[in-house]
Amino acid sequence: MSTAEHDRDAVGDGREARHPSDAAPRRRRVVGLVDTDSFAKWGAHLLSAAPPNWSLELLTVATPRSASPAQLRAAFRDVDARLGPIDLAPPEPRSVDEVVARLQADPPDAVLVSCIGPVAEVLIDAISRTVPRRPVLLSGLPGISFPAKWKGVFLRARADLFVLHSHREVREYTALATAGGVEPAFALATLPFARPAVSTRTPVPRDAVVFAAQPSVPKEEDERRRVVGWLADTARAHPEWRVVVKTRAAAGEHQTHRETYPYADLLPPDAPSNLVVEAGPMSVHLDRAVALVTISSTAVLEAAARGVPALTLTDFGTSRSLINEVFVDSGLEGDADDLVHGRFGTVRPEWMTDNYFHPPEDDDWSDRAEALMALRDAGLTVDRPAARRSRGGVLRRAWERRNALGDLDRSAIGRVAALIGTPIRAVKRSLRRLRRALRSTPVSGAPGSGGPGSGGPGSRGPASGGPVAGVPGSAVSAPGGPAVRTVSVEGLRDRDEELVTGWDAR
Repeated sequence: MSTAEHDRDAVGDGREARHPSDAAPRRRRVVGLVDTDSFAKWGAHLLSAAPPNWSLELLTVATPRSASPAQLRAAFRDVDARLGPIDLAPPEPRSVDEVVARLQADPPDAVLVSCIGPVAEVLIDAISRTVPRRPVLLSGLPGISFPAKWKGVFLRARADLFVLHSHREVREYTALATAGGVEPAFALATLPFARPAVSTRTPVPRDAVVFAAQPSVPKEEDERRRVVGWLADTARAHPEWRVVVKTRAAAGEHQTHRETYPYADLLPPDAPSNLVVEAGPMSVHLDRAVALVTISSTAVLEAAARGVPALTLTDFGTSRSLINEVFVDSGLEGDADDLVHGRFGTVRPEWMTDNYFHPPEDDDWSDRAEALMALRDAGLTVDRPAARRSRGGVLRRAWERRNALGDLDRSAIGRVAALIGTPIRAVKRSLRRLRRALRSTPVSGAPGSGGPGSGGPGSRGPASGGPVAGVPGSAVSAPGGPAVRTVSVEGLRDRDEELVTGWDAR
């Protein structure tokens, strides 16, 4: 068998590509690209779990939401030494053009694109088109990614490998991508923050109940004020505890998702002295935590991995928008009364394997990345097609770049694309709203009438007429797990043009 044939056969599920025990693994150079706080933390810590034969480098990309130096220092705490002292001296943000130029000058074996969706799409496109001997392109989503999100798939469809963190997520995203016409390329990695901590820090007293704040969950001001009220009540009921509102950004700093009502601004004047707002690395806060409280932050998984009791508040319900459906039957659900009375939960063993706490040997992301790098060595890399159905060539790419980078895109063609594209987008959005209104209007005597996702007229998928997993609607069975929710592909594709900065950027 030829080397090329062996490499091609080695792809499989990635596990066959392991090096023989008598051969030293080939040295690999892998570069990570990050922008916002959560993507910076995820990208750096995922690379920290990479095989020892990988040489690692990390670059910060300048975008409208790039993390501040303080956010980066917190995000990079406890990363692998191969990344250097980036927790002390985070890499300065570089423009997309500078980043791509560095990759062109010295192409690595692989690039991990750990950025918000619109920026990831721009980088993946630029690297695919312009970097010689194209590196293997890895991407993914930080934290909890259940239910599956079409935007995540849509904007990263050209990546060679899409990293997820639970068997349940892989099932849902595979069903979603398949129904949406995108060939699945999902790999499994233990969530970097859900590994048991091996702390070398001096032990400190455990005296804190830590609330992991989220910028957009819950969203409304009155709901966030209610949360502050519950935390204040908890602090008054337990003067022996510090009740910490752990934030991810100070005033003026950006986050992956926009925050309209920061908790620091909502604390009442008579707040008890043991209710405090603090930033900094979550790992440091968990060192002092007697419990972790949140609506749906990934920090709850960090706490569970450390054996810290936790509580996911369900007072606002359980829904896709709250990102808390995954915690149903986890053993962590509770309400404000549980919080005030200090009743916290532990993860139920039967929930763990399918949700973020699978055995380490189930992880296949690095093996599959190695297999893809072997294909690159043999000149057999195959470019994956984009999911975007719209056309427009250079002008379209300029439009997407302008949407992703905003005023940081100073190109003349970007300005032209904005002048042409902005009114066109406004018209298309108006037409989409009209179509949705017409779909949702019941027709007397018409069987099966209903809105998008009902499976009615105009709700066919690209090939089978079937629904798409991972978004509200009917249900479809997925191999190896429970049924996943569905909606029409047409309903998803109606939103293709709306995937711009200012919306959900994941």
